[in-house]
Amino acid sequence: MTVAPSSHGPDGAGGEAPRRNRRQEETFRKVLAAGVEMLRESSHADVTVRAVAARAKVAPATAYTYFSSKNHLIAEVYLDLLRAVPYFTDVNDTMLTRVNKTLHQLALVVADEPEVAAACTTALLSNDAGVPQVRDRIGRETHRRIRSAIGPDADPRVVAALEMTYSGALVHAGTGALSYHEIADRLAYVVGLILETEHPHEGDR
Repeated sequence: MTVAPSSHGPDGAGGEAPRRNRRQEETFRKVLAAGVEMLRESSHADVTVRAVAARAKVAPATAYTYFSSKNHLIAEVYLDLLRAVPYFTDVNDTMLTRVNKTLHQLALVVADEPEVAAACTTALLSNDAGVPQVRDRIGRETHRRIRSAIGPDADPRVVAALEMTYSGALVHAGTGALSYHEIADRLAYVVGLILETEHPHEGDR
């Protein structure tokens, strides 16, 4: 798995998802749901846009309206799973706790679904049509969540360091060097080092 750290500003930056009306959004989500189901049952090689369209009961041409390629569809699946992760912004928790919860949950998005994880890794490493834009949106989604966990006075340097740490951890998991559960545990150690260096009294907050 690879997720590029965000290099864009807030939501108005390039790579934003196209605006869709209600009917278009329903069709988009129907195809996306069919894609998730197929990934859970098949390997990356067996999934095609046409097969997903058939499962969603839409015309192939309709599916291609929303997804330029198979890898574009799978990348959108990963982004959708990522967005389902809750935000951790409870002010009663310390910053360290909030950030650890955030990165732990983000790291485990596909931890228990090996076929989905493998397919998402392959898709996000590709440069097929539509994929680079989704990578940008994934980067911004991760950026927003880390900033929200840190709080309103988030130091951009700390946010960048945490983004790089998270991105590097996903690469290790994607290559099979470590499991997603292992990197989630190791992230806690590194996050502690980063925040202790920049916020030595953070634990008192």
